[in-house]
Amino acid sequence: MAYAVVHQFAGGTEDQYNASLAAVHPPDALPEGQTQHFAGPTSDGWVIVAIHDSKESWEHFRDGTLMPRMQAGIEGGFTTPPSETTFEIHHEEGSA
Repeated sequence: MAYAVVHQFAGGTEDQYNASLAAVHPPDALPEGQTQHFAGPTSDGWVIVAIHDSKESWEHFRDGTLMPRMQAGIEGGFTTPPSETTFEIHHEEGSA
């Protein structure tokens, strides 16, 4: 079942997003298991929405790539952890 992850970075900027994305995503591609990725500014920072093909693929990316790189520090990247919301996707409009 598809799995959604929403990260909200209070005070986050587009420059921080670009630096963080470059450090955790493969060049010109999505990480394995991630099917969609959306991001943009909010009234108080930056939000990222990622859709994975399963909760397990999210956990694999989170534990194997995202957290180790963020904990090591990403030059120019986000400086504080995001608030996180996750959920299983039970319905995708337009899907077969």
